[in-house]
Amino acid sequence: MTAQPDFGGERERLLFLARVVEREATYLGDTDRRLFTLPMTTERAASLQADALLAERVDAFVARFARLQDTLADKLLPALLRWLGERPGPFIDNLNAAERQGWVGNAAAWFELRRLRNQMIHEYVEDLTVLADALNAAHEGVPMLRASASAMCAEIARRGMGG
Repeated sequence: MTAQPDFGGERERLLFLARVVEREATYLGDTDRRLFTLPMTTERAASLQADALLAERVDAFVARFARLQDTLADKLLPALLRWLGERPGPFIDNLNAAERQGWVGNAAAWFELRRLRNQMIHEYVEDLTVLADALNAAHEGVPMLRASASAMCAEIARRGMGG
């Protein structure tokens, strides 16, 4: 595939999105490290109401986890595919294309992180065990998200779009 001519500022948008993704991946990594200095247990989740700092860290983690996923899957990945002359499609098709390109290590695992993101964002979790399990699963998925972000940004740089 060859890069298409830049009609309508696509290159600038792609570079902007890459910068945003790099920043979001850094912020998520920072929040992840601060939140998971201790394992997220049901007991720790139960203390959220009384521990404002912990509650803010959980909120920041969930928001940053979701934001990085959204920016990668809904913005950067389709823009990168378009730049490379491919037609973006539904989320799962784009994810499979990213796996073929080596930007996503495992599309099925990435898709599971998307389900988890939806659960944490859209469902009010009253069961503290479910909340703790969801946060721990998201924590385990952070390296995968950050690796995908790094791989896509590296692809942009490798193709000479970074300068």
